[in-house]
Amino acid sequence: MSNLDQLGSALKEIVGEANVVQNPDQLKAYAVDGLVPKAVVSPGSVEEVSKVLIYANAEKLTVVPRGNGSMMASGGIPKKVDIVLSLLRLNRIVDYDVANLSLSVQAGITLAEVQKKLASGGKGNFLPLDPPHTEKATIGGIIATNASGPKRYLYGTARDLLLGLKVVSPNGDIVSFGGKTMKNVSGYDMTKLMIGTWGGLGIITEITTKLLPLPEASATLLASFNNLAAVGLFVRKIVHSVLLPSAVDLINEKAAERLGEKSKYLLAFSLEGVVEAVDRQVAEISDSAKKEGAVAVKVLKGAEEQNFWIRVRDFSEAVAKEFAPPVVLKSNFVISKHTELLGTYEKMAQAAGINAAFMVHAGNGILYTYILEKAEKTGGLAEFIGKLTAEAVKYEGNLVVESCPREIKEKISVWGQQRSDQVVMRRLKEKMDPQGVLNPGRFVGGI
Repeated sequence: MSNLDQLGSALKEIVGEANVVQNPDQLKAYAVDGLVPKAVVSPGSVEEVSKVLIYANAEKLTVVPRGNGSMMASGGIPKKVDIVLSLLRLNRIVDYDVANLSLSVQAGITLAEVQKKLASGGKGNFLPLDPPHTEKATIGGIIATNASGPKRYLYGTARDLLLGLKVVSPNGDIVSFGGKTMKNVSGYDMTKLMIGTWGGLGIITEITTKLLPLPEASATLLASFNNLAAVGLFVRKIVHSVLLPSAVDLINEKAAERLGEKSKYLLAFSLEGVVEAVDRQVAEISDSAKKEGAVAVKVLKGAEEQNFWIRVRDFSEAVAKEFAPPVVLKSNFVISKHTELLGTYEKMAQAAGINAAFMVHAGNGILYTYILEKAEKTGGLAEFIGKLTAEAVKYEGNLVVESCPREIKEKISVWGQQRSDQVVMRRLKEKMDPQGVLNPGRFVGGI
């Protein structure tokens, strides 16, 4: 029996024949940066995940966790890909505690499915996360990559919402961290440690999180400006006022055009709460925008508003349809310098002859760069990414490449400039996964 046959036989014994893929043509769809796995396995329980990892350890095989694959283009080039472990069969709501506004779900359920079920009962609740890939992103994938969207301005990120996790460690142990209350935390907060580690320290199989009641009303105010300096002054005025938007996004002309809006610089304010508060904020921000130089102001509500934010969050998917594989860059920086960094990036793109669209979560210190060209036709792209990274570092931040072809990854650091905390993460990886079973090479510093 060949090694591949032995692998297939062992995995089928664990999860059943129907839940193992070894067909070469089918396996290509699960490749990570061109590395095709030997098998794809879909466990139906936490215990089966554990058995797969125990087997992988014994055979010195690597395991790459996967949800719907929406973030598989991110991260470093893997050192090796033997088994892709799909979590899509772990897709149940385990516990929905309406009275205490908490929820426990398995990792393979999509955020979209969770939101639909939460909204359907009574007045409804919601999980305040709005990462990219609106319909496809799984809860486990969102937590593992610490993905977030425009509304992190008001609601924060997964780190602010999670109460507990169930994780299968690299050696197959099933462990739980945290719970439905915050009082059970002592020593290191392992729940927060697991967030954003790309499955490199353990496979997240279950998540317990806080919920919020659905807002009574919402509206989005769009303000168009011709002057970037005026945008900066206006945003600072709003974020230092008593007004409380759920999102403050700054969108440059090329990005706005693809959203169906004509504006040199478009400011989008998402407003949520009781009807009276939303109406008051719309009126106050609108009046203030006009006084600060806005050339046009309009309000979106209902389906029009919802569709606008979906297009903002899923902008990378639209780019991917035209320029696959897409080049998407995520910079962070000192919040107060959002217009300065955007202006510099625009000038750098123009000087390099690179067609790029930019979106800024102005209240969060996050700037997305989308290259509107096919990567193979874009000369000097690796050098351009290096210059953007250096500029973000000047503003006390960094740059992460969320998506790009492998040939670009080979020339750059996808995680930006090396930081001192990489030493700590490397030691944790060596301690928790000494054989390098889980996702080797994809996390910060090639961990």
